[in-house]
Amino acid sequence: MKNIVIGVTGSIAAYKAADIAHMFVKKGINVDVIMTPSAREFITPLTFRSLTGNRVYGDMFADNYPDDIAHISLSKKADALLIAPATANIIGKIASGIADTLLTSTVMAVYGKPVFIAPAMNTNMWTNPVLQSNITKLRGYGYYKFIEPKTSLLACGTYGKGALADLEVIVGEVLSYFEK
Repeated sequence: MKNIVIGVTGSIAAYKAADIAHMFVKKGINVDVIMTPSAREFITPLTFRSLTGNRVYGDMFADNYPDDIAHISLSKKADALLIAPATANIIGKIASGIADTLLTSTVMAVYGKPVFIAPAMNTNMWTNPVLQSNITKLRGYGYYKFIEPKTSLLACGTYGKGALADLEVIVGEVLSYFEK
């Protein structure tokens, strides 16, 4: 059985990650979810636990699991990691090697396996040269795979590029990797 870790960050598109997780489960793939604290402002862990049947991760130092070094155990278990939605913040942290949360630590520990990143943000944030430089840097490593956002009416009322890619596109990219 294939295993995927899905990282969910604090974007209005966080609710779509539940559908992504469920789509993988329906394909027979085991799904573990890591939620950033900001993601929990948009959607609850219970949603993901109900859809995946697995514990939802968030706190790197969870007292109720003292023997589990989650970022290491998840990185060993994962065949791939998907961050959807991925904010400019998480992309910047990864590009800078910052490992200050469970998600960023897991990304660092999953080294050598594919990390799919599906950005979702405001058009100005998407086109910002700093973000684009971070994306170029990560692409250069070879195992960071970006799933481009689409052009749409965004939550902020702006029409432009930055909306999370269609869910079928995101899931299809990961499934294509698994089929290789």
